[in-house]
Amino acid sequence: MSVYLRLYWEFFKTGLFAVGGGMATLPFLKDIGQSTGWYTYTDLMNMLAVSESTPGPIGINMATYVGFTVGGIPGAVIATLGEVTPSIIVILIVAMMLKKFRDNRYVNMAFYGLRPASTGLIGAACVAVVLEVMTGIKVLAADGALVNTFQLAGEALIKWPGVLLAAVLLVLTNVVKPVKDWHPIVFIAFSAVVGIVFRFAGV
Repeated sequence: MSVYLRLYWEFFKTGLFAVGGGMATLPFLKDIGQSTGWYTYTDLMNMLAVSESTPGPIGINMATYVGFTVGGIPGAVIATLGEVTPSIIVILIVAMMLKKFRDNRYVNMAFYGLRPASTGLIGAACVAVVLEVMTGIKVLAADGALVNTFQLAGEALIKWPGVLLAAVLLVLTNVVKPVKDWHPIVFIAFSAVVGIVFRFAGV
């Protein structure tokens, strides 16, 4: 299977099954990285940071970024098409059968079950991101394993710069009244500047 066909197929599956918005794509993206070797979990977090700070839906941004990383501009286009194709198909079907779907009890029951499942997947991905950013613990998932394992990768259990930055942002966005109503892009830019400073300082 060529890399472009694989890109389309992997992101087609992501677009088809990631119910719950852009963040719901994280578990699928993590699985893609593990199964293909296209990127590491650290790379995924960097892609997430870029996708969050650029306009547009995060799932599509991630698909474009991964596609470009793996296959250049053609890869970006193909991965993005793979991500949006299922949504287009579903929207067209729903548009043709809108009246039937609107009050269909089975559809409502299906979404009732999908909501907690999507929440659990997003929560698991968020826990893995927090562990990666704020601790030296690596989340490992062996092929075919049902349960992840955890390993202390570095000497330090706690990554204090990450914890400190998260605490500062939490206080600024929730406690400090003159600041907490600022646009999110201000905090994203602030975090980016701090990351550059930390990198050059070797922190």
